[in-house]
Amino acid sequence: MAFALSLGSMQLPSARTSFRRFRASAGGEFPSFIPKQVENIKDTFARKLVSRIERLPVDLSGTRLMASCVKPVLSGKTSPVVLLHGFDSSCLEWRYAYPLLEEAGLEAWAVDVLGWGFSDLEENLPSCDVESKRECLYQMWKSYIKKPMILVGPSLGAALAIDFTVAHPEAVEKLVLIDASVYAEGTGKMSTLPKVLAYAGIGSLHCQFPWWEDATVDFMRSGGFNVSNQIEQVNQRTLIIWGQDDRIIDSKLAVRLHCELPNAILRQIPDCGHLPHVEKPVDVVKLIAEFIMEESPPQARCTLANGHTTIPVICKTVTFILVEFINHSSSLTVSLKGRDQVKPRILPCQHHTTAIGILLVGDKG
Repeated sequence: MAFALSLGSMQLPSARTSFRRFRASAGGEFPSFIPKQVENIKDTFARKLVSRIERLPVDLSGTRLMASCVKPVLSGKTSPVVLLHGFDSSCLEWRYAYPLLEEAGLEAWAVDVLGWGFSDLEENLPSCDVESKRECLYQMWKSYIKKPMILVGPSLGAALAIDFTVAHPEAVEKLVLIDASVYAEGTGKMSTLPKVLAYAGIGSLHCQFPWWEDATVDFMRSGGFNVSNQIEQVNQRTLIIWGQDDRIIDSKLAVRLHCELPNAILRQIPDCGHLPHVEKPVDVVKLIAEFIMEESPPQARCTLANGHTTIPVICKTVTFILVEFINHSSSLTVSLKGRDQVKPRILPCQHHTTAIGILLVGDKG
């Protein structure tokens, strides 16, 4: 079955058309810095994306390194879409979704996270801790992208996306988080990821570089990401995409993330595991394209009557917000700004720690 997605003025190609086009153009040469094992890869989408990988000079803490990425051919009319990847992976995670994003008219960058992917780190291996990964991405944005972006982070890449957004909010217009690994400190369960990316050697291609092991160990010894306390600081509109059959990260954490982000929507993809952009690329691109074009709805705001806590949320058809009250007797005032048809309600809170579900009724979203 072929899928054609029409989104206003943007037309996503059918999957069948895209596969024909890539088969016809898969015989091109690869950049000289790509490990020779690339010749063993049979996946035509992966071969095509590898052929487009470039290295760009980036200044990191006074040292110049060559950072790898896939650049867009043309600038789009919308904000650039910058694609990160997960733990110990590369831009090749986006081999199926990237062509769909481009053919939808979006300016897409697939960026390798420092310490993984195809950057040149052999001469002078920098620290690959969280701070360095954030700074490398910022220098890439500052030097080449130069516009507020739609930052897309899958799996552990979502932790980098949140960390980066809090540190450099001016660089991010919107966020897309895919099966986000943001509640486990360090690397969590990322070392037990399914072997989808290892198919035909795709996932292990970047591991052929001599610096790969030291860079990965340096990141893991540094303690990894710990962004759970940063989530509520993200004010950008956020799309959360989640595979309903994810066996790596519990879908309950998708609901928790949706509640804690001040301005987010959640979309789940059925019959899909931890890597929706690999398993269901057409669905993911459709959600991203629609999200980019949407107009931000008015916010609803929940405020504790005692003034201790304020939680802004976006109205949804049905949204439950879990609020904890610790060792205090208080009341919760729910006011929906811009929603005259819904009157504020006072909900009494019991003594000790209590979780309360508040039902908000508003626009779909």
